[in-house]
Amino acid sequence: EVKRRFYKNWYRSKKKAFTKYASKYADAGKEIARDLERIKKYSTVVRVMAHTQMNKVRIGQRKAHIMEIQVNGGTIAEKVDWAREHFEKTVSVSDVFEKDEMIDVIGVTKGKGVEGVTARWGTKKLPRKTHRGLRKVACIGAWHPSRVMYSVARSGQDGYHHRTEANKKIYRIANGSDDTSAKTEFDITRKAITPLGGFPHYGEVKEDFVIIKGSCVGVKKRVLTLRKSLRTHTKRSALEKVDLKFIDTSSKFGHGRFQTKDEKKAFMGTLKKDLAANN
Repeated sequence: EVKRRFYKNWYRSKKKAFTKYASKYADAGKEIARDLERIKKYSTVVRVMAHTQMNKVRIGQRKAHIMEIQVNGGTIAEKVDWAREHFEKTVSVSDVFEKDEMIDVIGVTKGKGVEGVTARWGTKKLPRKTHRGLRKVACIGAWHPSRVMYSVARSGQDGYHHRTEANKKIYRIANGSDDTSAKTEFDITRKAITPLGGFPHYGEVKEDFVIIKGSCVGVKKRVLTLRKSLRTHTKRSALEKVDLKFIDTSSKFGHGRFQTKDEKKAFMGTLKKDLAANN
C-alpha cells in the first residue's frame, strides 16, 4: 500500500522501493541502531512516518496517504524506543484518542468551482433593474489608491480550501463490525452503526469509526486529519462526560422509518421479493 505512494504507475514499476533500506537490517541492524542512537543523542523533536491502510476501506483507492506525525510525552529516548517498537505495526484510533476528548479536524472543503461575489462572499444583490447584472459589487474601490484592495469581494475559486475546525468533541469510538456499535444504555436494540441501505455515497462501515459533535469539512471518502486539541480546555461543555441516548440507524436514502432489518420485516411482513429469493 505505502509503496504505491512512491510510484506513479504501480503495475508497470519494478516495485523496488525500500529494497536498499531493507538491506540495512541484514547485519543485525547495526546501522539502524547507530542511527537511532544518534537521534536519541542529538534530536529535540521525534516524528514518525505513518500511512493509512487503504485495504480496510473500499473507496476505489489503493494508494496510501503518508504523513509525518510528532511523538509527544516522555524523554527523547522513550519516544525513539516507542517509535522503534511500533515500526510497521498498526496504531488504531482508540490508541490515540479517547471518548469525551476535544479534537481538531483538518481537511479540504467541498469544491464549488468558480463562483461570483454573491455566492462566494455573500454580498448584497443589487436592485432588480440594475444594468449589466445584479449579482455584482457596485463599487470596487476609490480612485486612489489606484488599485483594488485585497479586502474587496471578487469572483473566483470557491471551495476546495484547506481548513482546520477546532474543538470537536468525541462522542464514541467503536468498531463498525460490532453489531452493538450503535447500542446505547437507553436504546438496547442490537444494531451496528451502518444505517439501513448504507451511508449515502459511502456504503457500510466495517472498521473503527469515530462519532464527533457537529459536521466536518469535505466530501464523503475524502481523507481527514484528526489532531489533539492545542488548547487547554476549561469550559464545562469541553470537560463534561456525554452519554448518547439514541443513535438513528434508519435509512438515509428516503423517509427512514425502521432502525433494523428485523424491525422492517416485522412491520412489512413477507414481500414478493422474499418469495422470489426463496424460490
